Amino acid sequence: MKQIIFKAIPFQKKLVTLALESGVDAILTEAAKADSVRALGRVTVLTEAELPTLPLDSKADEEAATALLKTGQQVSLAKGWEIIPVENILAQATGLALECESFDRAVLAAGILERGADMIVVLPEAAGDLKAIVAELKLSQGKIDLQRAVVTEIAPAGLGHRVCVDTISMLRRGQGMLVGNSSAFTFLVHAETESNPYVAARPFRVNAGAVHAYAVLPGDKTCYLEELSAGREVLVVGADGQTSLTTVGRVKIEIRPMLKITAKVLAADGAEVCGQVFLQNAETIRVTGVDGTPISVVNLKPGDEVLCRTDVAGRHFGMRIKEDIKEG
Repeated sequence: MKQIIFKAIPFQKKLVTLALESGVDAILTEAAKADSVRALGRVTVLTEAELPTLPLDSKADEEAATALLKTGQQVSLAKGWEIIPVENILAQATGLALECESFDRAVLAAGILERGADMIVVLPEAAGDLKAIVAELKLSQGKIDLQRAVVTEIAPAGLGHRVCVDTISMLRRGQGMLVGNSSAFTFLVHAETESNPYVAARPFRVNAGAVHAYAVLPGDKTCYLEELSAGREVLVVGADGQTSLTTVGRVKIEIRPMLKITAKVLAADGAEVCGQVFLQNAETIRVTGVDGTPISVVNLKPGDEVLCRTDVAGRHFGMRIKEDIKEG
């Protein structure tokens, strides 16, 4: 994950406060102002000696920056850098920071050579873009492909331990978590964004399913729902495939009546791929329709279309592996 640093040179209290509220990882300031920054919040403070700023106007500048990085020194390149010399540096060394004066330049800096600079230094003139930069580079996880799946069966499954994931974020309609019996077939289980006459909405919550189910995590990983705990990052997925990060605030595991939901999709080769998920049998638990509409499991019926994700089976401690494996 990219480190986002705000350059508070010259020091301005209101801009440092904005940076802290936006969620930056560190503040770069003059050594004499380091304590002033620390007084405003708990954050990493860097000085110009720890992260020097170098120009990138010539081949000699490129070589000098590369040489410093190879010694283990972190280096920031002044605004105005161009892509080709930055690519040359990134191909040889790590620890590079790039100064950025706008949202667009920050996004560009984060994507050079498909991995980007290790650190993005946001300049004071981009303070108005800070929150958008943090959201894009730290929370957004890109887009994943979701498929239309046709529900084929909804059946009672007795009592089981279900996992309720309360996050520290307010999720929106169309968002939830990918959960399933297999890492190769997960359902977009909708957050509790909807209210009814009996229960208020809990938009921070995903009533995610049975303890044994897989949950899709950031970084192309999975875990069992039972393994989630406070402080762990999870992947929020929207009906449009856009993904973002949030953090688990609390997990509740309780015995509840469960349903087994089975659905199928048509693979590219024409074969049918089936998957299951075990969800609590209650009106507030919903899967996601193809238009992003939450569908309660008590109203779900065979033939309904829901959003799912298909993948290749095979995980070991949540990491993707190549293995002859069948899950059902």
